[in-house]
Amino acid sequence: MLSPHEFATLLLVQESPHQVDMEREELDALLERQLVQLENLASGRQQWRLTASGDSTIKAFKRFS
Repeated sequence: MLSPHEFATLLLVQESPHQVDMEREELDALLERQLVQLENLASGRQQWRLTASGDSTIKAFKRFS
């Protein structure tokens, strides 16, 4: 089960991945659960993005809320 902070971070990755602080503690938990991953951009930067499991998690939550 995700903490409120982890879920909020998951939503932030979905909506505004360029605004996610790369040092957020919640990202470790989301990465461990394979809900997010780091994407290497053409610019050489890295950005968080949802995995299929992360996207499914958000869709399931929205369906039941």
